Amino acid sequence: MKAAFITLGCKVNQYDTNSLAAELKRKGFTVVPHTEDADVYIINSCTVTSESSRKSRQALRKVRSEHPNAVTVLTGCYSQVYKDELEALTEADIVLGNKTNGELAASIKEFSENKKRTVNVIPHSRNDKYGGFPAASFEGHTRAFIKIQDGCNRYCTYCIIPISRGFSRSRPLDEIKEELETIAKNGYKEVVFVGINLSAFGLDTGSDITDALMLAQTTEGIERIRLGSLEPDHITDEVIEKLKKISKFCPQFHLSLQSGCDKTLKDMNRHYTSEEYYELCEKLRKSFPGLSLTPDVIVGFPGETDEDFNESAAFVRKVGFMKVHVFPYSAREGTPAAKREGRISSAVKAERCSRLQKECDELRQSFLSGMVNTTQDVLFETPKNGYQGGYTKNYTPVRVKSEKDLTGEITRVYITGVKDGALSGIPVEK
Repeated sequence: MKAAFITLGCKVNQYDTNSLAAELKRKGFTVVPHTEDADVYIINSCTVTSESSRKSRQALRKVRSEHPNAVTVLTGCYSQVYKDELEALTEADIVLGNKTNGELAASIKEFSENKKRTVNVIPHSRNDKYGGFPAASFEGHTRAFIKIQDGCNRYCTYCIIPISRGFSRSRPLDEIKEELETIAKNGYKEVVFVGINLSAFGLDTGSDITDALMLAQTTEGIERIRLGSLEPDHITDEVIEKLKKISKFCPQFHLSLQSGCDKTLKDMNRHYTSEEYYELCEKLRKSFPGLSLTPDVIVGFPGETDEDFNESAAFVRKVGFMKVHVFPYSAREGTPAAKREGRISSAVKAERCSRLQKECDELRQSFLSGMVNTTQDVLFETPKNGYQGGYTKNYTPVRVKSEKDLTGEITRVYITGVKDGALSGIPVEK
């Protein structure tokens, strides 16, 4: 039986898709691209914003329209959160949540036998354990992703993720080590650790994020280690000192900011002030020369005045990030922020996003220009249009012209300039 996946959302969702695909293969399925004809189509949904939910529903309906005789499965965050809406989504033959997606193969088999629609969504509980299957193959990628943590206990007022993913729980270290060894055997030189609240790894087991990194540090074949998004108040002085001793660690920190205005941070139920965030950035810069800092910034949170927005924008300029993900606030039913007064109009949010993004683009140009005339180690990806693209250790994009296929190789490159948002360079001998 052929199965195809359509994945929406974050890298954790992408990992979950690879994990489920690997399990289906172990159960005898053939996994094909979603652009091909298949017997089963699985939509791994997202609901971080209302637009994400809409796209998840749209993907399901598109599959049903184009493949009326195929079995359709909806799983992921959207189905986990909005169970009340699922009865109306008759385009899905099988509906599973994040907590029940491990039953995917059995659910497909059962539906194939009795043709009875199944909705199997169970709320998360505090007693949940880390679950899932290993995913040691990442087709189309030169770096491997390993999910080591799931869930979140923070309950930021705008965020639906604690409901969709449950309470924070860490993956056992022995499972992480085993998957690292498999990944290395499969030829991956770089690994990216991801999680819903990645920096909370180990808080429930008496360890911390550096314990997972040390496993990769001692895995032969792994040459670079990267971290996904981190909560700034979890990056303690002790964690920084441990990271400094991990030679394979890539100095790229995606530190979740959300706002540079203290009033807005408090309204969001964030656990730090802008000054504390800035002090952390300065500590990291001193500890990791040449690092890159990137954040997420929400614009138009309910009650955000022009003064609040300007304060947030000024803070972004003060830190001098390499790149900023700017996005408008999206109300999620079931969160405290969705009930707040002071809703900002779509037009105002769009104008603020545009203004801030322009300033952030200027910061990025300045950062890239500062790397000209340096030599960087670049992990290359698939060539395109006569050029080969890749990323430095601090995750800056680099393009070079090369007749040799460098895919999957780490090559030293002399940076000669900046073009179209990326660095240009020339490969050099190590």
